[in-house]
Amino acid sequence: MQLNNARILLTGATGGLGQELAQQLSAAGAKLLIAGRDTARLTALTAMLGSGHSNVRADLTRPEGIAAAAGAARDFGVNVLINNAGIGGFGLFDQQDWSTVADLLATNLEAPMRLTQALLPTLKAQPQAAIVNIGSTFGSLPFAGFAAYSAAKAGLRGFSQALRRELADTQVAVIHLAPRAIDTTLNTEAVNALNRALNNNSDSTETVARQVVAALRRGDGEHHFGFPEKLFAWINGFAPSLIDRGLASKLAVIKQHAPSR
Repeated sequence: MQLNNARILLTGATGGLGQELAQQLSAAGAKLLIAGRDTARLTALTAMLGSGHSNVRADLTRPEGIAAAAGAARDFGVNVLINNAGIGGFGLFDQQDWSTVADLLATNLEAPMRLTQALLPTLKAQPQAAIVNIGSTFGSLPFAGFAAYSAAKAGLRGFSQALRRELADTQVAVIHLAPRAIDTTLNTEAVNALNRALNNNSDSTETVARQVVAALRRGDGEHHFGFPEKLFAWINGFAPSLIDRGLASKLAVIKQHAPSR
């Protein structure tokens, strides 16, 4: 897609990756409607981006938030939806309150599905359009300590694949992107400590945003970012028992760093 013709609804715009994405997409010539829950941060980011951009305050875990974002997107003439809003969820499953699990599923899976459904008629009416779902390596490589998060991201990947096949006879591209760990201030100290203990690789928000922008330009379907995580995700697809054995040796470290309620 030519980004100077793109009018993009970007959710989760005030987070670490969201802000970087907004700046890189704007620099590439796209016009942005940025969505989030913090009015002050939305206003500041919109002012930073300059003229031609807009914002909408919306809690996408609530029906009225979906309606507000979808209505603003139609008025803005959106032809690209980037479902970037998401929350983390490190913790042993039997130690997580169900409200935490419900929030993970609502934010990381239900919200992008509902917003996509609300905007599909608008997107299908465009000469060219795209839906970009920001997933995670853990959607293809489910990880101990992230059971609910992995489930939500695996669901988002499955949704993306099925929707891509469902829209094969339209001009709407469906792109699923799976970054590995991202260095952002939104990470909890427990997550940072776990990554250090396991020597997990991570990428800067600038690096991931560049990869997202490049994938949108190409308009193709699915990408995992980072090696060897991409390889492990591929192995997990056909020989999950190998990954089971590999992660078993890390379980004690994961349990040591997992927060308790």
